[in-house]
Amino acid sequence: MTTPDRTATSANPAGSPIPITRADCQQRDANDPLRKFRGEFLLPEGTIYLDGNSLGPRTNGSAERAQEVVADEWGTGLIGSWNSAGWWDLPAKLGEKVAGIVGGGAGSTVVTDTTSINLFKAASAALKMQAEDSPHRRVILTQRENFPSDIYMLQGLAEQLDDGYEVRLVDDEEVTAGFPTTMSDEVSLVVLTHVNYRTGRLFDMGTTTSAIHSGGALVIWDLCHTAGALPIDLAGSGADMAIGCTYKFLNGGPGSPAFIWVAEALQNRFSQPLSGWWSHAQPFEMAPDYRPADGIRRYLTGTQGILSMSVAELGLDIHSRVDMEQIREKSLALSDLFIDLVDERLADHPVEVVTPREHAHRGSQVSITHPEGFAVMSALIERGIIGDYREPEVLRFGLTPLYIGFTEVWDTVEALRDILDNRLWDTPAHKVRGAVT
Repeated sequence: MTTPDRTATSANPAGSPIPITRADCQQRDANDPLRKFRGEFLLPEGTIYLDGNSLGPRTNGSAERAQEVVADEWGTGLIGSWNSAGWWDLPAKLGEKVAGIVGGGAGSTVVTDTTSINLFKAASAALKMQAEDSPHRRVILTQRENFPSDIYMLQGLAEQLDDGYEVRLVDDEEVTAGFPTTMSDEVSLVVLTHVNYRTGRLFDMGTTTSAIHSGGALVIWDLCHTAGALPIDLAGSGADMAIGCTYKFLNGGPGSPAFIWVAEALQNRFSQPLSGWWSHAQPFEMAPDYRPADGIRRYLTGTQGILSMSVAELGLDIHSRVDMEQIREKSLALSDLFIDLVDERLADHPVEVVTPREHAHRGSQVSITHPEGFAVMSALIERGIIGDYREPEVLRFGLTPLYIGFTEVWDTVEALRDILDNRLWDTPAHKVRGAVT
């Protein structure tokens, strides 16, 4: 996709404007040390893909790996592949790779189930631990703007426990301030998404975890929008538990399995609410009574999806070769450029950047609002520039440094300018919504 080489400006630390041109962006791409990873992903020709924060693109070799599992490991090895192909060990093997990405430490993580199921397991176990130590605590806190599935799972769990538990919602500002008004001796558990899925606001894991522990509560972090996007130090932050998915920034494929991490000190206190045979201490004894395994296998439930896990491993292997600090540096540079161009090029339109401008509070996306956000995004997608839309009025643009460059950011804002200047979004076709937006 080519666009006119127009000029925008960006403020340097001294406050004077720095010219930005498309040629400048092309030069930055040519000098980008992460550019070599672009070939690890298979994207349609002419597409700018800015939705990796929702579903990462196909990894190079994923179709071949799936075929290998189906034709050879399943087709020829049959049931013997549980041993010969290492199927049985995949949850822990992949968990070690995830742990390296999120700062979890050895033996701390398994890849298994879905994010929602892992949240149910983790929250149930955390509440039981707290009930043993502080039986009066019956409140679960979570963000009002948490991903809705997390809220629903917590509400459902509280209803099932039927012992006076309740879920209370807090605003992002309350979290950032360290819970000055909502933390009390009633609070048992706090469940937080590390990055607000709608706005891209990032929360400081270390200071927030400390504030929660000071109030006597445990914390579970949802890393769906940060795992693979920025450096994370779960163990160093003092976090208790964490969950997350592998199909966004980790590029595991649609519906690829999630992960669960638990701090070493809590692992053998974990009471498994979904006590399936994979978490049994001796699963092939086929004993009638459940006896949980020690360590991280305790967090498994039933038979794993081997095909999806095998493909997801390719995305994890890419990240094992990447410096997460380089990813973060480029992510912030891409989002700085995006925000500067929006400020400069779209100033005549009712557009607002809702992603925090401070680096310390920004994830790896830029979100903007427009009163006709859905139709504007539809018009953009028609041009082969794929972001997504979230209510109310939010256009989301995921900035994945491994396959997105500075020129694509330039071209995206230029396309937005054209669509808005000429009201190209204002057609009946762009206002028709499918089941997935």
